[in-house]
Amino acid sequence: MVRLMTEKRFPAAFKCYHNFHKINSVASDDLHFKMVIHVHSDSAFRRYQKEMRHNPGLWPLYRGFFVDLNLFKDKKGIAMKSSQEINSGSGTNGASAKDGLADEDANLMIKLKFLTYKIRTFLIRNGLPVLFKQGEAAYKAYYLRQMQKWNTSAAKQGELSRMLDEWAVHIRRKYGHKQLSSSTYLSEAEPFLEQYAKRSPKNQALIGSAGSFVRAEDFMAIIEGRRDEEGDLEPERDIIPSSPTPMVKEVIRKDEGLIVFFPGIPGCAKSALCKEILSAPGGLGDDRPVHSLMGDLVKGKYWGKIAEERRKKPYSVLLADKNAPNEDVWRQIEDMCRRTKASAIPVVPDSEGTESNPFSLDALAVFIFRVLNRSNHPGNLDKSSPSAGYVLLMFYHLYDGKNRTEFEAELIERFGSLVKMPLLKPNRAPLPESVRSTLEEGLDLYNLHTRRHGRLESSKGTYCKEWAKWETQLRETLLRNVEYLNSIQVPFESSVENVLKQLKAIAKGEYTAPPSSEKRSFGTIVYAAVDLPVSEILDQLHNLGEKDPRIEGFLEDKNLKSSLSKAHLTLAHKRSHGVTAVANYGPYVHQNVPIDMRAILFSDKTAAFEAEPGVVEGEKLTSKNEWPHVTFWTAQGVQAKDANTLPNLLAEGKATRVEISPPITITGVLKFF
Repeated sequence: MVRLMTEKRFPAAFKCYHNFHKINSVASDDLHFKMVIHVHSDSAFRRYQKEMRHNPGLWPLYRGFFVDLNLFKDKKGIAMKSSQEINSGSGTNGASAKDGLADEDANLMIKLKFLTYKIRTFLIRNGLPVLFKQGEAAYKAYYLRQMQKWNTSAAKQGELSRMLDEWAVHIRRKYGHKQLSSSTYLSEAEPFLEQYAKRSPKNQALIGSAGSFVRAEDFMAIIEGRRDEEGDLEPERDIIPSSPTPMVKEVIRKDEGLIVFFPGIPGCAKSALCKEILSAPGGLGDDRPVHSLMGDLVKGKYWGKIAEERRKKPYSVLLADKNAPNEDVWRQIEDMCRRTKASAIPVVPDSEGTESNPFSLDALAVFIFRVLNRSNHPGNLDKSSPSAGYVLLMFYHLYDGKNRTEFEAELIERFGSLVKMPLLKPNRAPLPESVRSTLEEGLDLYNLHTRRHGRLESSKGTYCKEWAKWETQLRETLLRNVEYLNSIQVPFESSVENVLKQLKAIAKGEYTAPPSSEKRSFGTIVYAAVDLPVSEILDQLHNLGEKDPRIEGFLEDKNLKSSLSKAHLTLAHKRSHGVTAVANYGPYVHQNVPIDMRAILFSDKTAAFEAEPGVVEGEKLTSKNEWPHVTFWTAQGVQAKDANTLPNLLAEGKATRVEISPPITITGVLKFF
């Protein structure tokens, strides 16, 4: 595993440290290490799965785990192996050891999916900029918004608020106005959380494990029956909470100005859109003049120029033709609106996004494709630019840290409205594997480059040859997929018409929050599953009931013919496994997949087949779920996904397992939902 991932530059780190937990419990002449395996990017899992197909003996790769290495001396008293550090992700690591583990790796262990890391990631880390730049009141408003999005109960909000308020006072007192880095925040947060948890069992339950010493035995122990594998504060709903609907002015006053700006990426067609808005008859439906300021033609500080234009033409509509990718720019626009008596409207390319970025790889592919097909660009970012791909990846990374729902919700909360520019057709085919693979390799290379060199140009530094090779590969790959990339885009004329309609509605006060891109019933692939025929499942259950009295007794008062309307075996879900994991099933969509039913597990609340996918086109399909299953019954008020708890209930003696021997096979169709 280590050799393969190192040679192929997988985005991961392997590090060994002395295991001080065992220092007093074993012979003094033995060596005990803890190897921490840190996977930096989801793309590593897809690439590693490919390698496993050719080498089944490879050790499976998980999202994050550590391994105890117990090394014993030979008869000559020479250690069989010495401490070593292998870091294939970022080269030499300068983190100092603390309690036997470097901070970075202690952090990794804390963030394993068995722990409640939403507190750390979303409420603490992501709130750092707000806390240090806007103060404790703004931070409180931030974390309460997050909890409302998660539908956190009022009681839980109160518990978390007390803890987070104390954290805010503690860290501001220690650091003042100097912001704590998001890359090292756990070095401060974990000791605080550890001390907070020690005060009471209630605090311990709220936070989970904390501190540097986290034993493997503790990981499973803190999983609670009503928590999912990612440590959510309460069970996630099947429907993603809608974006907040803001209170919008009845009409944007005519004695006020209007700024239209673009949180986007090069290639999102903002300049072309601005030209169309400028030439639209009647502007935005009122008598205010419309003018534009193109970022590539402005020398000096662009947003300062925008403020100057606002003062010169206070009652006009100003199109800020420049990408506005981060919160610092958004705050400047907010300040400008307050100072110059204006409103602002963000216009964003519509995209499903990923778990940590508001733009999907499909959208990124289209943006790069457009850039590489233009010439004589005022900003010199076109097909003649040797590092165009690198520049697009740099912009893409500026949006990291927010999924699509969070991205849209924050813009609406800040500016009161949001305009979506249609980009991709909802019924498009999945992104070709060659395009996806090339983009993921570029993202991995970007991570390696920036960890070592920061924002150094790609033509310089350790990876300059790799960048040149990747830029060539990128162009060749996109060229081979020209027909696909053209076919998935919404026609530009239709996009312009749609955007103008939305802008005019806002100007008239007819705005309503647009539906989230992540919860549409079409266009967004949420999970991959094998859709199974209900009639065949009912027949098999009837047959099994005749053979086994336990099954017959369980089914006798269940009216499955009326309650079971659909059945499927989930292969991968976007929220749990990532967009890439779901998309990897693209080659098998609409194909028949045999599913072996090996057992039935049931409790008083739910029942499911223990299932295993079969072979399609010579490839053995596997489910990303820890326990692949097909749910066929739940009690009233119980969600289908609660069937995931059946193996745990079985271990506790609260469920029954009936083996099916030999297994029965039901064939279904692989679909995206």
